[in-house]
Amino acid sequence: MMGRCLSWVLLMVVVAPVMAGTPFGGVLDGITQRQDFTSMRSSSSEEDMSGNGDSRPIMPGDTLVLLDADGPGIITHFWNTIAAFDPFAGRSVVLRIYYDGNEEPSVQAPLGDFFGVGHGANKIFTSLPVSVSAKGLARTCYWRMPFRKHIKVTVTNESALYPVPDFYYYLDWQKHESLPEDTMYFHAKYKQSMPAEKGHYTILETKGTGHYVGTVYSAQQVELGWFGEGDDFIYIDGSETPQLKGTGTEDYFNDAWGFREFSTPFHGVTLYEGAHPGDRVTAYRWHLMDPIAFKESLRFTIEHRGSVMDDTVPIDKANLGSSGERPDWVSSVAFWYQYPPVTIAEALPPAEKRIAPYRVLPVGKLTRRTDPDSRVLPSHVGVQYLTKGPEGFIEFDFTVDKAGRYQISGLFNDNPFSAVFQPVLDGKKIGLPVDMAVADGGFTWHNFDLHDLEAGTHTLRFEKLDIRTPAMRSVDFTEDVFTIEYLVLLRLEDMEGYHAIYNEKK
Repeated sequence: MMGRCLSWVLLMVVVAPVMAGTPFGGVLDGITQRQDFTSMRSSSSEEDMSGNGDSRPIMPGDTLVLLDADGPGIITHFWNTIAAFDPFAGRSVVLRIYYDGNEEPSVQAPLGDFFGVGHGANKIFTSLPVSVSAKGLARTCYWRMPFRKHIKVTVTNESALYPVPDFYYYLDWQKHESLPEDTMYFHAKYKQSMPAEKGHYTILETKGTGHYVGTVYSAQQVELGWFGEGDDFIYIDGSETPQLKGTGTEDYFNDAWGFREFSTPFHGVTLYEGAHPGDRVTAYRWHLMDPIAFKESLRFTIEHRGSVMDDTVPIDKANLGSSGERPDWVSSVAFWYQYPPVTIAEALPPAEKRIAPYRVLPVGKLTRRTDPDSRVLPSHVGVQYLTKGPEGFIEFDFTVDKAGRYQISGLFNDNPFSAVFQPVLDGKKIGLPVDMAVADGGFTWHNFDLHDLEAGTHTLRFEKLDIRTPAMRSVDFTEDVFTIEYLVLLRLEDMEGYHAIYNEKK
C-alpha cells in the first residue's frame, strides 16, 4: 500500500508540471486563483427534492434529456449509474451531445464504450479523465466539453426489449461570460465493423482544425490466437503517407507481448478474456500528454491482423500464420477536439447489431432442480437458491436448436453470503470452482468457456463445495445464497467470419 501511494505522489510531482506546459493544464494548476464562472448542475434528482426517488426511468426507444442549457459554458464532470434488465445495456444505451442548436450530434457513442469498456460489458478501471467503479456500473468522466451558444445532452435506450428502470446522473458545468476564441469543442464518435472488412479499419476521419485526444478500441475474436498484430496509421492534413505509423496494436496502447487487464492514467486494457473465439477485449489510449494536432484533416486507421490457430486439428498442425488478416468483430470510439464543431450524420447500427448474436435466457423461466430441496426465491429475472449445510446443488435445463460450438456464460449476483460452486455441464465438470462469495458483491459475468453441443436439451449444474474463503469471514449463516439472473449462450457459427480464414486455407 505504501508503494502504491508513493507511486501516485511521484506521478503528480512529475506529471503535473509537465501538463502545465501543455494545452490541457496541470491537475492542480490555478486552484488557488479566483474562479470566474458560476457553478451549475443538472441531475436526476431535480424533479424530486425529497425522499430517495432520485433516478429517471427510460423505456425502450425513449430519450432522456440530461442537460439543455444556453452558453457560454463548459461541462466539467459527468457521473452516472444505471439499473437495467438488459445484460448488455452498456451497448444499447447511447449518449449524444448536440452543440449550438445543431440537429445532429457531435458526440455519439454507446454509454459503456464512451466510458472505456466495450461489448456492453461491465468492468472497473481508473484513468485520468475516465473511471468506472461499482462492478462497472458507476461511470465518471472529467472531459472538458465547452459550448458557446447552447448544449443538449441526451441518453437514449435503444433496446427493443428492456426498460431502464433507474438512470442516475450528475452533470456539473460552468456558466461563463465568454470563452476564448481558440476554444475547441469536444467530440466522440463510435464506429464498428462486425466482422472487420478486408483492409484497414478506420477509427476516425475528420476535416477541420483540432487535436486528437483518445481511443477506445474493442475486438471480439472469431479465431483462436493473438488478434493484435495490426499497426496503426495516422494521416495528417491530407498526407498520402502516414506521419505516424505504429508497430502493433498492443504497442499503440503502450503494452507489449500481448494484452492483460491493467489501467494507468493514460492507457490500459479494461477487458481481456483471452485468445479463444468469442473472447472479448477493450483497450484505451488517452493522448493527453501527446495530443495529435491537425490543421486541415486527420485520418486514423488500424490493421486487424494477428496469429491464427486452427482449433480443430492437433496443436503441431494448428498454426496457420503469425500475421494474417483476421475478420474479428471490431469497434471503437475516437475522442478529439475541433472548431468549429462537426456533426455525426451516420446513424448507429441497431442495438442488437452492436453485440454478438447472444441468446439470453432468463433463468427464472428455465426448468430447475435442487438437492437438497431448499428455498428458491425469485430475483429480478433469475432465482436465488438458499442452501443449508456444506453441500448441495441447483441445476437448469436449457435447449439449443442447432449443434455447434457454444460459449456458455452467465450473469450472477455475487455477495459475501454466497459460497464456492463447481459448474457441471451434462454430468462433466467444466473449469475450476467459482468463488461467488465476494466482499463487495454485485452483478458479475462468469464465463464457462467453449463446448461442442448437440441440438437438444442440456443441463448446467452448480454444485456447492465445502470451502471457506476470506470473504465469507468467520460468521456462520444458516443459509448460503446463490443468485443467477441470466444464462447466456453464444453459438460461434452464428458469428459472421468465424473460421473464415481457416476455410480460405483449406
